[in-house]
Amino acid sequence: ICGGAFDGIEGIIQKRTGKQGMGFGSEVKGKEDEQTDRLLAKIEPHDLMKFGLIPEFVGRIPIITHVDDLDEADLVRILTEPRNALCRQYSKLMEMDGVDLEFEPDALKAIAAKAIARKSGARGLRAIIEDALMGTMFDLPSRSDVAKVVVTPEVISEGKEPTLVPGEPKRKLPAGKTRR
Repeated sequence: ICGGAFDGIEGIIQKRTGKQGMGFGSEVKGKEDEQTDRLLAKIEPHDLMKFGLIPEFVGRIPIITHVDDLDEADLVRILTEPRNALCRQYSKLMEMDGVDLEFEPDALKAIAAKAIARKSGARGLRAIIEDALMGTMFDLPSRSDVAKVVVTPEVISEGKEPTLVPGEPKRKLPAGKTRR
């Protein structure tokens, strides 16, 4: 329920769990020595209260745990596997213009890597795809010579235009109608 709402709580946990040393024989650790996931795994109700939540609220949270960050493979699965996956949604949008949409496997990995680099997780996937396909999606309705759009890794990582495969679109327009 409260996932992602405690940015900065890692410092409180590190102070509680870390060895505070002073003097010549003490062990000196940098802030990056212990990974955030390992710190969050050690969260306790007392840490939430030190973070600023009132004890009455913390007492009503029955389970306190952390969620690991999604890795590249998880994000690729989110892009492709669910019934309403983002790749399927964009394919349907392109299908309305009679054009097939294909994401190369390395392009999916590039989308996931970009989301990880932005630290946006699964929520950032749509924005990355939107940035890559925006111009193409506006141009396609006015073109009748494109049968397929192929998204390559360079489209995602370097900002290049998607590959447009020439051909006759699948959808035939009724007589007298033109593409806009």
